[in-house]
Amino acid sequence: MSDTDNQEYLTQEKFNELKNELDFLKTTRRKEIAESLEYARSLGDLSENAEYQEARDLQASTEERIRKLESIMQSANIVSGRKSSIIGLGSTVTIKKEEEKETHTYNIVGTEEANMQERKISYSSPLGEAMMGKKKGDIFSFETPNGKMNYKIKNVS
Repeated sequence: MSDTDNQEYLTQEKFNELKNELDFLKTTRRKEIAESLEYARSLGDLSENAEYQEARDLQASTEERIRKLESIMQSANIVSGRKSSIIGLGSTVTIKKEEEKETHTYNIVGTEEANMQERKISYSSPLGEAMMGKKKGDIFSFETPNGKMNYKIKNVS
């Protein structure tokens, strides 16, 4: 695995959002869990104590999320909106499927930010990967579960 495989690409906005989540987990959430564990311990027999087990599970998942966030932020490359005619991270791309009139616009983002409801696709998704490095007017195709799809790039910003 090369160094770029461990790279995470984030917008400044997403980086700040993850940083805030990390700060919350390390301070507020850890304190809440410690209080839950202390309360559960006070109930007695830990082997049959559902509250204690639940607090331990929450603690484990919280610590795992903290490790994941720290890892993402440590390897994060901040990308900003691009002003280039070549599609890359941060580009906004409008495409049209062959033989259709309707166009679709997507933002190319890192994997952590991908969200189809917000029209944000990962640069490493099949569609994102197929568009990387292309420019307005280019025709490209990629494999989908329904077979090969052909698209034309209508605009890049």
